[in-house]
Amino acid sequence: MRIGDLRHRITLQSMTKVADGMGGWDVTWNPEMTVWASIWPVSANEIIQANAISMVISHRIRIRYRLIESSWRIKHGDKYYAIVSIINPNMANRQLDLMVKEAA
Repeated sequence: MRIGDLRHRITLQSMTKVADGMGGWDVTWNPEMTVWASIWPVSANEIIQANAISMVISHRIRIRYRLIESSWRIKHGDKYYAIVSIINPNMANRQLDLMVKEAA
């Protein structure tokens, strides 16, 4: 991994459920860490939901090795990405490749 490739600043966020006092839950996202990353678009697919076509865009995000969870999400600028899978290439604990999809 070349240091110059890590030029995007992203924030990893974890989800917390908070009781809303009415028997339900509100979801809040808490920043866990802010790191440098590389971001590549991988694919774009159209899906049909509720008789409307929407676009699902997948990206690969590479960061230095950290302990993270797949339930977290990534914030980059004004975009949010849901983590689909976490890959530790060669099990070397040097970097992580996060396969993500753009979240609403």
